[in-house]
Amino acid sequence: MDALFFFERIKDQHEDKKPFVLYRKPNSKRIEGILQKEAVIYRTIDFEETGFVFTPFLNIEEHVFFPLNKSEKLSIDSTSMTEEMSLNQYVEKQYTLKDQLKHIDLVNKGIDYIKNNKARKIVLSRIEEINKEIEFLTVFKRLVHTYANAFVYCWYHPKVGMWFGATPETLLKVKSNNFYTMSLAGTQAYQSDEKNIIWGDKEKEEQQIVTDTIVLGLKSSVKKLEVSSPMTHRAGSIVHIKTDISGVFQSKKNQLKSVLETLHPTPAVCGLPKLKAKEFILKEEGYNRKFYTGFLGELNMTNTEDIKESNLFVNLRCMEYQEKKLYLYIGGGITKDSIPTDEWTETIKKSEILKKVL
Repeated sequence: MDALFFFERIKDQHEDKKPFVLYRKPNSKRIEGILQKEAVIYRTIDFEETGFVFTPFLNIEEHVFFPLNKSEKLSIDSTSMTEEMSLNQYVEKQYTLKDQLKHIDLVNKGIDYIKNNKARKIVLSRIEEINKEIEFLTVFKRLVHTYANAFVYCWYHPKVGMWFGATPETLLKVKSNNFYTMSLAGTQAYQSDEKNIIWGDKEKEEQQIVTDTIVLGLKSSVKKLEVSSPMTHRAGSIVHIKTDISGVFQSKKNQLKSVLETLHPTPAVCGLPKLKAKEFILKEEGYNRKFYTGFLGELNMTNTEDIKESNLFVNLRCMEYQEKKLYLYIGGGITKDSIPTDEWTETIKKSEILKKVL
């Protein structure tokens, strides 16, 4: 399909106030579009249907689902897409002392909570508001060109809103009876060579907590499990520690929903123990995360071999666009060894990922 026609079709969909999602999977050249025919909110009960799912942080049952059989599916080669990369409109946030102290106070509360043996790790976040009118297709194109190894998307539903993201984290990939997931934690700025990056004990401990929890949660559902050694993983201008986890499910029966309920939310976006960390987040963060730290992606798509695949990603590095305002969602993992001022700086670095394309 011609790229010009593809994006004109998306513009028409938006002007008609009908739901759609544009996305490009990591290291892929294909841009996919799913355009729902009616402005209805659908759900999938058992995650066995085919389509695209967008799930919030708090409750997996409150997801929004675009069923493929009620949608039009389009795709183009991203190399045919016009580059719109002029960055002269780059947004710089002038952070106030109030912003900084508020987040540092939240982190200190989290550290005290952990030191009182109520949790081992908590992921704490903040929301940043920017007054700016944008052209949504331009932002999406810039994300595609800037973050080749991320899952990049633009999602819209007239009854929910518009979201963008460039997430580095896979929640779950399923192909037939085989699955793949990852644990991702720890953050520092990318310099010039990943080989020279040194990780501290705090980052290593945080990432190991994520790995151990995922492996423990999956053990009852799998007959084979392989866990890689931790490695440095680049996501744009920052790097994380990543461990690959793969295996085979015990039965061929669709186990997607039960596995998703086990994994979501992972310690990488919530904490450990999950219920205690979530309790603290809901009480102390002071805002609604909505779809931030939820998950999104393809459900049960049939590939060229007539095998069903699901590709689901954690909704990190994301922003919401409503009424000429952008809301950036950013956070980081807290352990007993966290340094509050460093955690504040980490959120600044993460916010730069999305500001580069504004």
